[in-house]
Amino acid sequence: MLQKVNALVDEYRARCLWFLREDYYPRTPDEACRVLEQIERHGDVAAFQKAAVLRQWLSRNFNSPSAG
Repeated sequence: MLQKVNALVDEYRARCLWFLREDYYPRTPDEACRVLEQIERHGDVAAFQKAAVLRQWLSRNFNSPSAG
């Protein structure tokens, strides 16, 4: 899933993530969620929709309580 996040970062880096280093990619689910929130906040409708889908998936799969 981080590969999809990285692809979205590349797609919207100039418009939504201009304040990040050019070589920055999120390494953890938390970093990915923060970057996706920035894309949602600063992007167009398409960016918002793409980022929201990925962020929801990350939230469901990494923030849910463990069964252990």
